Amino acid sequence: MADVEASIRDLVNRDRDCTERAQAQMDLRQKINLLIGEWKAAGGCDVLPNIRERVRLRSVKKIDRPADAIARR
Repeated sequence: MADVEASIRDLVNRDRDCTERAQAQMDLRQKINLLIGEWKAAGGCDVLPNIRERVRLRSVKKIDRPADAIARR
């Protein structure tokens, strides 16, 4: 979905028509909402992370290991 958003931003910045890409993004969001609804109906009750939490978790996972630091030298 990030790729679609980036392509929409690019088209808007170049003053181009982004109707098809915007429709594709809305379709993706609708599919995600349906999947979340199905997940909750199947008993999913965990609180899903929002964007800030996901980005924070992603940055925590990227820890340099000593072997990586040595390989970069």
